[in-house]
Amino acid sequence: MLRRAVFVLGALFSLSALATPALALAVGLLLALAIGNPWPQLTGALSSRLLQVAIVALGLGISLESLVRAGSTGVGLTVLVIAAVFAVGIQLGRLMSVEHDLSILVTAGTSICGGSAVAAIGPAIGASREAMSVALATVFVLNAVALYLFPPIGHLLDLSQHQFGVWAALAIHDTSSVVGAAASYGPLALEQATILKLARALWILPLVLIIPRWRSQPSSGSPRTLAVPWFIGLFVLAAVARSIAPPGAMRWFDAGARAGRTALVLTLFLIGANLTRDQLRAVGVRPFLHGLVLWIVVGSATLAAVVMYAAR
Repeated sequence: MLRRAVFVLGALFSLSALATPALALAVGLLLALAIGNPWPQLTGALSSRLLQVAIVALGLGISLESLVRAGSTGVGLTVLVIAAVFAVGIQLGRLMSVEHDLSILVTAGTSICGGSAVAAIGPAIGASREAMSVALATVFVLNAVALYLFPPIGHLLDLSQHQFGVWAALAIHDTSSVVGAAASYGPLALEQATILKLARALWILPLVLIIPRWRSQPSSGSPRTLAVPWFIGLFVLAAVARSIAPPGAMRWFDAGARAGRTALVLTLFLIGANLTRDQLRAVGVRPFLHGLVLWIVVGSATLAAVVMYAAR
């Protein structure tokens, strides 16, 4: 009973004005490791759905013009980044003697959309449950680190909100930490990061179809799982609705966007609360180093590109 009460208090704190994305994640992680999650199945399902709802609500605060402008450049950027990360990640996995399926999963999680990419591509290539667990744990740890590491680096380098939003969208694994880090940096960073990250996430669908044909090892015959990101379409519709709504309705759209940011903070608390000691123990040294080195390469290269482009 006490454990449940403490957990509920943590969730209520994440809904308060005192909570930030990074702090909410930290509280969730602390409770998960200190006292355990009393409702792991419920919070696991709720965090996934709540993140989708939060993303749609954030669309209520973005104009269609901003969406089109960022989206038109985002397609080319995401294609280049994903192709480069796969080329480097697979080769790095070979050099580090990481198991083939595990290398593909860690690379996919780094290049596209973190845990969502691992969950979608794993069944498509017939990856074992152990490989998926290790890849998910690796991506989760690095994703959590990014939420704390990226904003200070951005401030240290005096990145503009636009620059930071682009960098976060291209270099951080999961959507939750991308929008969490961007939200702590500023509203323009949040807008830019959300649009570009969703453009990047769309590549889950074609890669689920391409990777099983491309990989050098035969698939085990497991059925493919296509993750349909329906919430991205609703995000676009929310931006369209804002653009055609009368001026008097803007306050309601702004209120919806604020609710989305609050839902995002609660989502990060729930994501942190889903971490278990078994997941941490599952992360082997070699797969983790593979993910870490690949992430450092991606983060450094995209940061350099953002800074150099702004200097032109």
